[in-house]
Amino acid sequence: MNKRLSGNIVLLISFVLLFFLACNPQKKIIKEPIKVKGADYLIQQLKKNEFKFNKLNIKFSVTVTINKKENSFGGNIRIRKDSAIWLSISPALGIEALRILITTDSIKLLNRIETTYFVSDIKLINSMLKTDLDFDMLQSILIGIDFSSYQNDVFKASVDGDKYLLSTVGRGKLKKLLKNKDDSLRILMQDIWLDPSTYKITKIRIKELKENRKLEAEYSDFEKEDSALFPKKIIINITDDKTKIEIAGENSKVVESGMLEFPFNVNSRYKKNLK
Repeated sequence: MNKRLSGNIVLLISFVLLFFLACNPQKKIIKEPIKVKGADYLIQQLKKNEFKFNKLNIKFSVTVTINKKENSFGGNIRIRKDSAIWLSISPALGIEALRILITTDSIKLLNRIETTYFVSDIKLINSMLKTDLDFDMLQSILIGIDFSSYQNDVFKASVDGDKYLLSTVGRGKLKKLLKNKDDSLRILMQDIWLDPSTYKITKIRIKELKENRKLEAEYSDFEKEDSALFPKKIIINITDDKTKIEIAGENSKVVESGMLEFPFNVNSRYKKNLK
């Protein structure tokens, strides 16, 4: 085949392809709007698809920005469901600097750099984060699940863009779990955004009625761990009139294990920090 004939064949094929494409334009993929569902149904699906565990170990890296001042560190979080959150924090070179143990009513902190330790009520977390959280809320926000000890029958359902939205103007703690008068006063404005294909929480927003304070948490990069999806990226923003806190975390390893321990031993070298 001579070069002229070969070139003519190429031109002919090119012309046919161009004509075919011009006559058959690509159809745009149009997503159908998601169907409206009731609040009861969405809550049921949310609970059905939640990440379930007894003991959980998470390796993480995080950047904390407080009023534009930034600090980065890594570490491990261990969670015993509904009873304990254990953190080991390592700013550099993998050397543990802080160890923290949070239970339903207390927080203990071991400062290995200054060889001091501290014991306080769990309300210390609220003063540190400038918000009002109990253990159930903290545990849930860390792993992207709903609060287990709060009412579910107070939500209204709607559609917000490509997500389902559950909203309430007053969500209180379940009566059977109330321990004191302070608990009975905990009324929250809350919004929960759900992915319509997985029913996983992609964002939550909590507003406190008595303060001009807001907490938002966004979850993304979901990967399957055991039998459920788990968010690998979490961004938490806490704002009020004076403070803006952003916590941007990434989970590199998530393991559900029944063999985890939660050690917090203070030897005689450590002095109690009374501040």
